[in-house]
Amino acid sequence: QVQLVESGGGLVQAGGSLRLSCTASGLTFNHYTMAWFRQAPGKEREFVASHVHKDGSTYYADSVKGRFTISRDNTKNTMYLQMNSLNPEDTAVYYCNAEYGDIVTQTEYNYWGQGTQVTVSS
Repeated sequence: QVQLVESGGGLVQAGGSLRLSCTASGLTFNHYTMAWFRQAPGKEREFVASHVHKDGSTYYADSVKGRFTISRDNTKNTMYLQMNSLNPEDTAVYYCNAEYGDIVTQTEYNYWGQGTQVTVSS
C-alpha cells in the first residue's frame, strides 16, 4: 500500500521559513517524479514545484521561484520543500504528489498525501 506522509507545516510569520517533508512508502521512490501542490481556501489546487526522477530537473510555479526549493533524498524516500520569505498568500494546505508513467504497460501511477497546513500571518 502506497503512503505519502507530509510533515513540517505550521504557523509562521511573514518573512519566515518552513521546511516541509514528504516520506513515501510502498513504492520505488527513485522511479517517481515528486511534486508539491497547494490549495488555499476557496481556490483550486495548484502546482508549486516538482523534481523529476530521471534527470533531477526541478520546476517551480512563478509565484514561488526564488523563494522555495524542492529536493529529495532517495536513500530516505523523502522529498523536501524549503520555503523562505513566506507571505500570507502562501497560506494553504500543501500536498505531496508522486507520479510514474510505465512506458511498457502504458500505465500511470499517481498518488497523493493527506496534506499539511501552512499558515503565514501578516
